[in-house]
Formats: sequence, C-alpha cells, structure tokens
Amino acid sequence: VQAALEKQLPALRRGEQARASLEAFGALVLARDANQAVSWTNQIGPEHLHIQTKDPERLVNKIVNAGAIFLGPFTPVALGDYAAGPSHVLPTGGTARFASGLSVNDFRRRTSIINFTRAGLREIADDVISMATKEGLTGHAASVAARVTDAVGVPPEDIVLVRPGTLPKTSSGKPQRSLCRRRYLGDELAPV
Repeated sequence: VQAALEKQLPALRRGEQARASLEAFGALVLARDANQAVSWTNQIGPEHLHIQTKDPERLVNKIVNAGAIFLGPFTPVALGDYAAGPSHVLPTGGTARFASGLSVNDFRRRTSIINFTRAGLREIADDVISMATKEGLTGHAASVAARVTDAVGVPPEDIVLVRPGTLPKTSSGKPQRSLCRRRYLGDELAPV
C-alpha cells in the first residue's frame, strides 16, 4: 500500500494536499484477521469503507458503523459520490457510529402516533412518573398520575407523584391509585 501511494500521489493534481492529509490523519493498519478488521472498522466508524477482499459480501453484514461501504475491485468510492446513488454527504470524523449519510428521508416529515388505553397507561405509569420526576418535569408526571387515578376533577396540584413501590396496596396486592393525592417534593413525600 505504501509503495502504491508513493507511485500514485505525484500523479494527482492535488497530490501534495493528499499527502499532507494522509500524513496528518491517515494510518496504515495491519489487522491480524478479518474479525479484527471488522472490529476496528466498527470502532472507527469511517465515512467511506472499501472492502477489497476475495469475498467482500462475507464481511459487509458484520459492519455496522460506516457512512458508505464499497465492495470489491470495481466499486471505487467515486461511484458512491457521483453515480451509484448514496449521498456525497456522509458522516465524517467517526460520526458513522451514530449517524447516517444524508438521504431523501432527511427531507421527509415523520410523525409518531401514540394511543394507549387506561389499562396500558396504568401498566407503565410508575416508570413514566419516575423518569419524568427525575428529569424535573413534574407536569409530565402529573399528567400521567391524573389519568391513572380515579380522582377525576382533582386539581393537578393534588395529584400524587410518588416513587415507584410506595403506593398503598389493595387486598389483591396491586397499587391502590385512587388513594394517591400527594405531591412529590424531591426525595420526600409531603401531604398537600
């Protein structure tokens, strides 16, 4: 690879820029085997990845962090930039570990539609109340508590916001939510 670089760089119009970039940011890395190469690739999250092995398809499904992957000797990166379809705008600097290249989906609007029943809300209410309270979003916590109590018409400030596991129990052992009429004040529960 080093010999090929030394031969090809002088022939490029921007060869000196390419050399400076390679010297500042590039590396020649020899992996012990394909598994190590895949592991390093997924850690690095490259913008462009060219797999040039006898069977590149065998490795491609193991790669989870790359902006664009080019397989085999007849798929140069330039195809992805100009003709093959993937965007020329790819995640750089290792950001392929958590981001994708620009696509038509980035220009589409998406909306989430959520629809719970009272029973479904009751099933997860304690977790939602706990998370909202920990984030300091007591209004969110109150909006859940108001819907799982039987206290319809009770002012929001009187709705309980308690830590999970602290609700009074019914004879069946389930939390008795209709008795919950306190405010959550930090780590302590205080009567309203």
